Amino acid sequence: MSAVPSYPTAPRSRPGPRRRSLLAGAAGVASAALLAGCTDSADSDERPSAARRLRAKAAKDSRELLGRYDAVLAAHPSLADRLRPLRQEVARHAEAFRDGSPSPSPSASSSSSEGPTPAPSPSVPADEKDALHELAEAERALSDRRGEALLDAPAEQARLLASVAAAGAAHAYLLTEGDK
Repeated sequence: MSAVPSYPTAPRSRPGPRRRSLLAGAAGVASAALLAGCTDSADSDERPSAARRLRAKAAKDSRELLGRYDAVLAAHPSLADRLRPLRQEVARHAEAFRDGSPSPSPSASSSSSEGPTPAPSPSVPADEKDALHELAEAERALSDRRGEALLDAPAEQARLLASVAAAGAAHAYLLTEGDK
């Protein structure tokens, strides 16, 4: 019989967690702290005013996007059935950021008499498809900015920003759906 070559055995690993496990665990703890909104006492004085500014900026952005929807609807009334549900969502987003809580009903959020007047109406392309693409790009850009802003936001604000950013991304998709 021939001898089977012997291979050296792998060295035994040291007991305890490996470096990769420790790093992954530290990243998980940091993420959990971010999601839980843990702050120290020095940071707590800045958080309310930063949160207020963030909410005000997000409400302003939503009102401006609402103005874009209104401009497209005014220029292309035939798109009303397609745009009305998305516009109502944007109005609810503006209301949620204004109050810090969602509005009780869609009719309460569709009132244009509340809050500051939006910026002047943006120009709208004459072609419906181009108008939809510009609206989708506005939704996408705002969704991206909100995704970046949530990294520095307090936990409750971050959750709202994430939710509204996801809705904006979905709106962008729906506005260009079927164009391919």
